[in-house]
Amino acid sequence: MLRISLEEFLIWKKKQLSKGGDQQSFEVLIDCIGGISNSDLNLKILNPKGNLHLKKNLEFLESVWEDHLFKSCPIQYLCGITYWRDLKLKVTNKVLIPRSETELIVDIVFNIFSKKSEKLFFAELGTGSGAISIALALAYPLSNGVATDIDQDALKIATTNFLSSSKQSNLKFYCGNWWSPLRNFKGKLDLAISNPPYIPKDTYEKLPKEVRNFEPKVALLGGEDGLKHIREIIQKAPLFLKEKGWLVLENHFDQGEKVKKILIQNKFTSIEIVKDLSGIGRFTIGRYN
Repeated sequence: MLRISLEEFLIWKKKQLSKGGDQQSFEVLIDCIGGISNSDLNLKILNPKGNLHLKKNLEFLESVWEDHLFKSCPIQYLCGITYWRDLKLKVTNKVLIPRSETELIVDIVFNIFSKKSEKLFFAELGTGSGAISIALALAYPLSNGVATDIDQDALKIATTNFLSSSKQSNLKFYCGNWWSPLRNFKGKLDLAISNPPYIPKDTYEKLPKEVRNFEPKVALLGGEDGLKHIREIIQKAPLFLKEKGWLVLENHFDQGEKVKKILIQNKFTSIEIVKDLSGIGRFTIGRYN
């Protein structure tokens, strides 16, 4: 560990933030590579004459920060870590960085299944880092979950994240496209969740370069209209859901009504478009039969 005066660190921090970037990304850098959480740093500031102990020197931290600023590489990939709800998750460029708005999927499930003692059987399609499934497996310890992803590298990351987040064994991972690895679970699911690729082709081309150049295209691009994967998930869902089973989907900000229509066509009821914290219809949910 490298010792540095708090005063010197704060001067250096101010200089780095003056170059650009945001406070939250800087906090991820200092926590994950520097070894000091934001809460610990705030406590230290109460004693401005004190010292900090860093895992890496300021020159190294500065080089990572400048890679983030000048190459537009997401800080989460540079650090190999992201925070999501109360989870600390490993991420690489093989998985999408889970977004804060996606955290509401877990709250939607809490509203549907309010008793944490319920014994649910749930599936997540396209799990990526495993964030959603892990959060649900932890929240419903008596339940069992299965999570799929088409990418074996993504599944290794998701498995690592589950093992590091929990001592439970109520979540299993399967490699394959959407429902295909779950043939043995037809008619058995209480709940299926997915945050699939839903960005329309034209919109994808205009995404910020930190997304387009670094995050996996397969996890973002949803075909010409963005609904290619959502259609497939909805059309096959009745084969796997129990009667009265729920499907919870994240979609693009302007797709809610279209997703609702596809759900109706496939005999879903109790359909609702749920808004995110910005008031955008980010999620569409429905019940089969």
